[in-house]
Amino acid sequence: MTTKPLRRVAIIGTGVIGASWTALFLANGLEVVATDVAPDAETALKRFVEAAWPALKRLGLSPGASQSKLTFKADLAAAVKGADLVQENGPERIDFKKKLYGQLDELLPPDVIIASSSSGLTMSEIQSGCAAHPERCVIGHPFNPPHLMPLVEIVGGAKTSEETIQCVTEFYTGLGKRPVRLHKELPGHVANRLQAALSREVYYLVSEGVVSAADADTACSWGPGLRWGIMGSLLLNHLGGGEGGIEHFFQQFTGPMTAWWKVLGQPVLTPEVQKKLIDSVPPRSARAPSTSSRQSETKCCSGSLSCARKWRTRRPRPRRPSASADNPWSHHCRTQIAAQAACEVRLWPSGEIARSS
Repeated sequence: MTTKPLRRVAIIGTGVIGASWTALFLANGLEVVATDVAPDAETALKRFVEAAWPALKRLGLSPGASQSKLTFKADLAAAVKGADLVQENGPERIDFKKKLYGQLDELLPPDVIIASSSSGLTMSEIQSGCAAHPERCVIGHPFNPPHLMPLVEIVGGAKTSEETIQCVTEFYTGLGKRPVRLHKELPGHVANRLQAALSREVYYLVSEGVVSAADADTACSWGPGLRWGIMGSLLLNHLGGGEGGIEHFFQQFTGPMTAWWKVLGQPVLTPEVQKKLIDSVPPRSARAPSTSSRQSETKCCSGSLSCARKWRTRRPRPRRPSASADNPWSHHCRTQIAAQAACEVRLWPSGEIARSS
């Protein structure tokens, strides 16, 4: 695998994910050549990048960042020529992917990585279309939208080389992403599985009339959601155990927690249940999101990201944090972090951003 700098990226598929990747790459000073067979794809892509640019400027552009470094080519061979890396965002159909990867395998030099944004297909399936060099194929699945959300999940297939994994990890890290590596292939990878588990219980609680949709969302966003934006589940368990850490947490909460697992909901999303969930959402939110609400969401995400970055910089995570008073990850600090995140950006029901000073 090549050790040369990755400066030119080919984007295949310029829908929501591909367009967002494009904006991120451009903001990091990279050259981007995009291709898509959809009518007016070039116009839509440039419109997306232009709309995303203010948020990227607030987060900080890299030297050389420019929208002018974007080129669109309708021909696949022309688009990938000279690319150092390909970010593929095609339809989630295995027959399409295998055929496409067969074409790319013939068009690209052996040292060019092909990264797929696939959320549901495994790389072992996809790379079976690469007869010559399957070792350079890897999943690089972003959390939407990639230009704002730092998470990217890296998953190799049965024939993916360790060099490919390391190279793409370094590449994404250099863009400011937060890579996580999966050591096993699973449908939905990690983040979507975690999200699905929470969504399943939300659907159950709302459809059974336990709680309103608004209160379910409030419970998520103004309860554990504030903590999750700074710390993960296991670290929170460690802090929740007090001086004894996660060991004490399990001693104290294993019984109640596993009892709750046994009664978690198993909703079936029948048309009737779906209608009940849809009707439970406030009418304004149930409609297609307006441009202003999408802009508010972008501001909220970028503001929260700035806040998280600031606190992570100020308060580095120790290897084994305890809940002692002088530990920066103590309960006192955890409360401060959550409060700061809440004060930085608040998205009111009206969709308007309110900032606290």
